[in-house]
Amino acid sequence: MELLLDPNHLAILAIIGVIAGFIDAIVGGGGLLSIPALLAMGIPPHLALGTNKLAACFGSTTSSYTYYKQQLFTPMFWKTSAIATFAGAILGCGLVFLLKAEWLEKLLPLLIISIAIYTLFSPKAMGGNHCVSPRKAPSNTRQGLQGLILGGYDGFAGPGIGAFWTVSSISLHKLPLLESCALARVMTLISNITALVIFAFLGQVDWLLGLWMGVCMMAGSFIGARSAIRFGIPFIKPLFIISVVSIATHLAWSAWV
Repeated sequence: MELLLDPNHLAILAIIGVIAGFIDAIVGGGGLLSIPALLAMGIPPHLALGTNKLAACFGSTTSSYTYYKQQLFTPMFWKTSAIATFAGAILGCGLVFLLKAEWLEKLLPLLIISIAIYTLFSPKAMGGNHCVSPRKAPSNTRQGLQGLILGGYDGFAGPGIGAFWTVSSISLHKLPLLESCALARVMTLISNITALVIFAFLGQVDWLLGLWMGVCMMAGSFIGARSAIRFGIPFIKPLFIISVVSIATHLAWSAWV
């Protein structure tokens, strides 16, 4: 713990927290930076996931509120999605604690790299400008399946969950890009809070580091959400991919080689 409280490490986590919050608010995937940063500093996998959930709640709350104030999210349309996300997050958290720490340490880098590669090469990952705002609630079946699967993934691990929400919402519900980002932020807030309660109950949250990163992610999310609304997101994709692949490759090398 003394090592983690070193000013240099706290400064690094602060910088990564701001960047992760910024990216998360725009396209999702801030966990692709924050989780590897925690793991790289020697925090055990389960504790890193729980600590990241605490930090992510700050950023998700800020960006969700910002999108809502801009009328990019209509709560009454997404009740089924919210309930399914909550249930999925509980199931995902239960699964992650069935895995041994050493297995999780080896699995996380592979998940992170896979998601980064998908985001890089998927032609629809940043699309959606041709879509239109819904005038009624989308299909409950689609909402339920999407919420259960993605809520479960966020409860299980979570890196890149915002990107998955954004991409799948464009595909399933034909939402415009900014509305997909707004839905992603609100639903990940639900799964983040659900998972945080479970991780905290099991003693897998470093509150000091989580609060420190959370404040930094909140600042990044505030800037990121406003930037997304004003400028769009094409400028962030190259930096996002380069950063993610670099950190994930380092973790994979450490865990597997």
